Amino acid sequence: MSIAFTRRAVAGGVAASLVSLHAKAAPAPAAAPTPAPAPAAEPRILEARASAQQLAPLPAAASDLSTFEGSAPGPLLRYRQGDELFVRLVNTLDRPLSLHWAGLRGDNAMDGVAPLTQAPVPPGGRFDYRRKLVDAGLYLYRPAIFPDSARLVAHGLKGLLLVEEQTPLDVDADYVLALDAWRLDAKGRPLAADEAVSADGAPAATRLTVDGKPAPATREAEPGARIRLRLANLSASRLMILSFDGAQPFVIAIDGQPCDAFEPVRRTIPVAPGARFDLMFDLPAAENARMRLILHGEDGAEQDLFVIAGKGAPRQGADRKGADRKPIAAAPDNRLLPAEIKLAQSKKVDLVIDREAGGAFTLNGARSKAYDGPPLFRVAKGTPVTLGFVNKTDAILSLRPHGFAVRLLHDLDDGWEPYWRNSVVVPPKKTKHIAFLADSPGKWALHDDFLEHEAAGLATWFEVA
Repeated sequence: MSIAFTRRAVAGGVAASLVSLHAKAAPAPAAAPTPAPAPAAEPRILEARASAQQLAPLPAAASDLSTFEGSAPGPLLRYRQGDELFVRLVNTLDRPLSLHWAGLRGDNAMDGVAPLTQAPVPPGGRFDYRRKLVDAGLYLYRPAIFPDSARLVAHGLKGLLLVEEQTPLDVDADYVLALDAWRLDAKGRPLAADEAVSADGAPAATRLTVDGKPAPATREAEPGARIRLRLANLSASRLMILSFDGAQPFVIAIDGQPCDAFEPVRRTIPVAPGARFDLMFDLPAAENARMRLILHGEDGAEQDLFVIAGKGAPRQGADRKGADRKPIAAAPDNRLLPAEIKLAQSKKVDLVIDREAGGAFTLNGARSKAYDGPPLFRVAKGTPVTLGFVNKTDAILSLRPHGFAVRLLHDLDDGWEPYWRNSVVVPPKKTKHIAFLADSPGKWALHDDFLEHEAAGLATWFEVA
């Protein structure tokens, strides 16, 4: 399958026409009060330790990994919206760690970015993370230790956090998929993008996993069943172009935030490292119905990542209560997000990104000092911010300001896309603009979610006072 990138190709930014949408910016209703969560009596333990895991099909050797609780990805952490997250990181590895909650808004002290918001957790140390889960959605947890995040994630330290809605959506099955792409040397050892291949010179092989097991993963459901599929790209450096065969998917949430349900063009979505998509579809109501989630490689090759096979008597256009099946729709809008962003009154900042011959990134003409350097900008709490990302390099970037949900602005006018994002993909030699309301105080990281780029200097920070 050939994928052509045009102006509106990537639902977040790589070229926006894989997903063709019409922007609208309707004001959200006033925020409803959220009841205080019951305090967690005991922390959930996440112990970082070395473990072996089968990432490639047998007879390949198991891979020696760094893991949370003995597996990569670590355990799926499930909560209900309004709960308190209480997690204790216990570090038994020989390197410093932290836990960053990618996609969660606010609470700077618990953002887990060392050395910006906390000191690294040393070998033998521990750290308690406590924060209220105000937004439903699918999020990631992983270390954020500059400049080592790429290697820590590539070696296995990653997992998913699922915050369920107060009122679940009416579906017949709900699947959560942790998608990953591993670079393994000839002995099965994981390699980050900037690490050398094995000592004998053999090239690294890419291995694809779903929930830590060799792809594809398979499930069974009734023909005609309504499926909710939540997927996340946990890789450190792989942009995944995914398409659906055998069912018509509707995107209902991006990066944890609900959006108006829409059909992706050619049933295809681009999923950058760290990105999450919620989709809903009806399995065909026929015997032997089958839905395939397909990964498209740069060489044109295709590989199944996930397959749902129909089994049992076909469901005939009715929901679980016997009523006529309603059209697919998203969860209610998140009323905690700002109803509008006053672009005319915003603080406007450009980040010009270039690269030196040796691979180091420059930001606005100078090498970045990352989180030890001066901030990119400072604003008062409540200030609207417009950020321009000017990519002068030949690399695809995925830029993310921590702590906020952002709007991707249109390239050709003053509107924005009708969904919220955590990050925006910026194609080579292109410029993208985002806007957000700086309503959470603190020192916030801004970096590339292709983590080898962060390690090479594509990292800075800003302050909301």
